[in-house]
Amino acid sequence: MAAAVALARGLRSARCRGVFLARLASVAQQGLCQRAAVVAAPATAWGQQPHTASGVALATRGWHRTYSTPPVEAWESLRQSFSTIDVDVASNGVAVLTIDRPQALNALNSKVMSEIVSACLYLDRNHATAKVIIITGSGDKAFAAGADIKELASVSYADAYHGSMLNGWETLRSVRKPLIAAVNGYALGGGCELAMMCDIILASERAQFGQPEITLGVIPGMGGTQRLPRAVGRSRAMELILTGDFIKAEEAVRIGLASRAVPHDQLMEEAHKVAAKIATHSVPAVAKAKECVAVSQEVSLGEGLRFEKREFWSCFALEDQKEGMAAFVQKRPPVWSHK
Repeated sequence: MAAAVALARGLRSARCRGVFLARLASVAQQGLCQRAAVVAAPATAWGQQPHTASGVALATRGWHRTYSTPPVEAWESLRQSFSTIDVDVASNGVAVLTIDRPQALNALNSKVMSEIVSACLYLDRNHATAKVIIITGSGDKAFAAGADIKELASVSYADAYHGSMLNGWETLRSVRKPLIAAVNGYALGGGCELAMMCDIILASERAQFGQPEITLGVIPGMGGTQRLPRAVGRSRAMELILTGDFIKAEEAVRIGLASRAVPHDQLMEEAHKVAAKIATHSVPAVAKAKECVAVSQEVSLGEGLRFEKREFWSCFALEDQKEGMAAFVQKRPPVWSHK
C-alpha cells in the first residue's frame, strides 16, 4: 500500500513538472514565433505589421538579448521612419516613447501600434544604451483614448479575425526591459490595455482609466478582460467592463491598477526618477526579476516558486552577481558589465 502511494505521488509530481515545463516551452515558443512573425509577415491594409526598415530585423534575433551597440545608422533610420510616435534615449539609459497624435487624443490605429511594437522591440533587443522604456502620450489630455474608431468602424469579421493588428500587439509581452506607463490623461479602451501591458503605471492626477468598449457594442480585445481582473480583482473588473465607467487616478491607485498618482506637472519627472533608478541596476538581473513577476500572473504559486528558484540560482552564472556581492563586501558601488 505504501509503495502504491509513493508511486502515485511520484507520478503526480512528475506529471506536474511535465505540465509546467511544457507550459513554459509553449510560452517561449509562442514568443519566438510571434517575434519572427513581426518581421517576416507582410503588412496588410488593416493592422500593419511593425516596420521592416533597415536594421529592424535585428529586433527578433532569438530569445537572448545581445548587448553590443547596433549601428547608429540602423537606429536613426528606424527612428526617423516613425510618423506617429517620437522616441528619445538619454545617456542614463532612459528611453521615452511618446504617442504623437494629440489631435486624435493619441488614439491607437494600426500604424501607431505597429510603430510602438517596432520601437520597443528594437530598444529591447538591440539598443545597448536603453535600459528602461517610458511610454506616454503627447499633449495634456490623453495617454491614449482608445483604439481609432474611424479605422475600426469599417472592419469586417474576416478582417478582424485574420488581421495582424492585435497579433503583433501581443509581442510587447516579449520585451524584457522594464516598461513604465506615464499616464498623463485619458487611458481608455486600448489605452488602458496598453498601460496594463507595462510593468509600472504612474498616473497624473488628471488621468482617467476605463474600458468603455461595451458602449460601442464590442468587448475589450487587447487584453482588458484578462489583465484587468488580475490587477484589480474579478468583481471590480467586471463592473468597469460591463458599465463602461471611467475611474480617476486616485481610484486606480486604491484598487491596484496604478502604482501611484502624482501632480500633473510632475508626472514625467517622477517617471524619469523611477526609470533612472532601475537603469542603475544590472540589466540581466532586472530582466530576470521582471520575468519572474510576469510568470506569477500565468501559473500556480507552486510553479511560480519553482520558476523563481531556478532564475535565482541562474543569477550565479552572471558576472554581475560576482561584482554585486564583491562590491557589497568591499563597501563600494558596483560596476556592472550587464553580463
